[in-house]
Amino acid sequence: MFSASPDPPFAGIIASLFWTPHNAFLGAHYEVNQPLVIKDETLFRIGSHSIDNQLVLAPMAGVTDRPFRQLCRELGAGLVVSEMVTSDSSLWNSRKSQTRMIHRGEAEPRSVQIAGSDPEMMAAAAQMNVERGAQLIDINMGCPAKKVCKKAAGSALMKDEPLVNEILNAVVDAVDVPVTLKIRTGWDTNNRNGVTIARMAEDAGIAALAVHGRTRADAYKGSAEYDTIAQIVGSIDIPVMANGDIDSPLKAKQVLDHTGAAAIMIGRAAQGRPWIFREIDHYLRTGQQLPEPSLEEVQTILSTHLCELHQFYGDFMGTRIARKHVGWYLKTLPNSEAFRKDFNQINNTQDQHASVQRYFEQLITTEEQAA
Repeated sequence: MFSASPDPPFAGIIASLFWTPHNAFLGAHYEVNQPLVIKDETLFRIGSHSIDNQLVLAPMAGVTDRPFRQLCRELGAGLVVSEMVTSDSSLWNSRKSQTRMIHRGEAEPRSVQIAGSDPEMMAAAAQMNVERGAQLIDINMGCPAKKVCKKAAGSALMKDEPLVNEILNAVVDAVDVPVTLKIRTGWDTNNRNGVTIARMAEDAGIAALAVHGRTRADAYKGSAEYDTIAQIVGSIDIPVMANGDIDSPLKAKQVLDHTGAAAIMIGRAAQGRPWIFREIDHYLRTGQQLPEPSLEEVQTILSTHLCELHQFYGDFMGTRIARKHVGWYLKTLPNSEAFRKDFNQINNTQDQHASVQRYFEQLITTEEQAA
């Protein structure tokens, strides 16, 4: 049912589109003789692992499955983090959990996020995922979803600092791989305890910290703030990844400059736009912005993504999971609303591919006629 191909699935088709130094795709329009400003191949480290750029794909439930993680790595992410795996061992044999535990063929280091609120269960979950190939364990204390927080997990944990400390120490002591932590700036605007938890994390042996610039109470409302992230960066010595509302090369540079963070973590902005990593990486290295990808490039990337979703999940689940991804890819393209409505009724993999091909052929023809 699930693919276990050992080779990077996107390399064959996508490699023909992009010239790539340092294993990061910088774009079809990159000029080989263009000056490239690179201070160091390794831009930051997480434990013993070298990360060769400042771009990390955030863990997102229902999004950062293996096909999407591998695609983002091919398109410039230096590190990608899996969907969260529950610490509840009674759920480990479920289809959802089993799918999230598949890491064969992924580029290293392989980072797996775990979620829960019981220190012993979190330690056991960390050990189980390391046995299955995880080279980094990430602890989820940043998810604001109600179904997670109702179980006193995710960002709800930030309200209980003693429990946070127990979990951090239990997980770090349980495995011999680096452990990272994802948090928010605090529980609410009156309780921004991100600095306190960051120091606690460093003392417990956490190797790197990702911080989303909102509180648990904010969820995704309003705008992310980066002053608290800057305070956290100034209070600890481990690498910090800034997260929240980073959706362009310019914004990425501004956030890095403002916070002093070692890296940025991209989440929702990568949905339907996985090439954002190559765009940001190119800008950070050269100070120059890449053009938007052509319709032909978007079609190729999307079609390859569809293939991998179908292969990984099988025909039944693959066609259904593909629908949201196609919607994200096409949300800014002409006549996409009517197309998505029809596409969401298709239950056959071949018909999905044919539908996407026809849609892009029409767009490309219209573009050529207007030129």
